[in-house]
Amino acid sequence: MIFSVEFIYIVMGIIGLCCSLYTFSDKANPKRLLSGLFYLLYSVTILLGKVIPPFYIGLMVLIMVLIVGVGGLRKGKYDEATEEQKENNRKRLGSKLFIPALLIPLLTIIGAKGFDGVKIGSSVILDPANPTLVALGIACIIAILAAMLLTKSTPQTGIKESRRLLEAIGWAVVLPQLLATLGTIFTKAGVGTVVANTVTKIIPESNLFMIVFVFCVGMALFTMIMGNAFAAFPVMAAGIAVPFLINQFNADPNHIAAISMFAGYCGTLMTPMAANFNIVPAALLDLKDKNHVIRVQIPTALFVLAFNVLLMYFLVKWEV
Repeated sequence: MIFSVEFIYIVMGIIGLCCSLYTFSDKANPKRLLSGLFYLLYSVTILLGKVIPPFYIGLMVLIMVLIVGVGGLRKGKYDEATEEQKENNRKRLGSKLFIPALLIPLLTIIGAKGFDGVKIGSSVILDPANPTLVALGIACIIAILAAMLLTKSTPQTGIKESRRLLEAIGWAVVLPQLLATLGTIFTKAGVGTVVANTVTKIIPESNLFMIVFVFCVGMALFTMIMGNAFAAFPVMAAGIAVPFLINQFNADPNHIAAISMFAGYCGTLMTPMAANFNIVPAALLDLKDKNHVIRVQIPTALFVLAFNVLLMYFLVKWEV
C-alpha cells in the first residue's frame, strides 16, 4: 500500500518530536526539561510504537504519569502575534481562514469514499483496513500545507503553533490511547459477564423497560468512566444488549447499536475523561473554570439520555 496508518503515525511522531525540542529550549518554562521529556516520550510512543516492545512502552507511560504527578508539566512562552496583528490578518484573509478547516472533512470523505480500494499498479492507495483514518490523516496534512500557503507562513510556524496547541491540551493528550486500552482490559477481564449477572439478580428478565433503562444509563456511566462510548459499548453489549435485548426480546441489533452509542455520547458530555470534547476546548479558550463546558452540557445530556431510553424501549416493544 502507498499510505498506511503507520505513515500517519510517523508524521504525527515527527511533529511531536519537533514540538518537544522547542519545549526543551524554552527557558521561560520553569519545568522545561520535565515538560520536554513528557512530549518527547509521547512522540516516541507514536513514532516507534510498532517496533518498541510493549513492556518499554509501558515504562514510558509510567514516566509520563510520574512527570504529571509531580507537577512537571507546564506551559511555555509563545511568540504569538499581537491582538492588532491578529485583527489585521483576520481582515486581510476574511472568510478564506475557513478553507483549511473545511478541507479536512471534505478531503476525508473524498479519500475514504473515492479512493478506498483504488490501486496504482499493484499497490492500493489507502490502507484497506483503515481507509477513513488514513484519509483523515492525509486531509490534515493537506490542510496544514493550505494554511501555510494562505497565511504565507513557514513550516517552523506550523511546528510552533502545533506545540502551543499540544501544551494547551497538556496531559489530556494521552487519554484517547489510555482509554482505548482500558476498554480492551475491561472486555478481557469479563466485566460484561459481571454486568449480566448483576442485572439478572436485580432486575426481572421480563421487565423490558428496566433492562433498557439500565442498558442506556450504563452506557452513559461507562462512557463517563472510560471517556469513550466505543470503549463502553463492548462491555455493555456483552452484558445486557446481546443476552437480554437481542436474544430474549429479539430486538433489531442495528437499532440497539445506534441508540446505545447515542446514549453513550450523553456520558461523553458529562465527563472530563472525554478530554478532546470537554477539557481541550476549555484549555484552548483559556477558561478559568476547566469544567465549565461540562456544566453547560449536563442538562442537554440528561434530556437526550431520557429520550434515548424511551426511544429504545418503544422500538424494542414494537418489534417484540
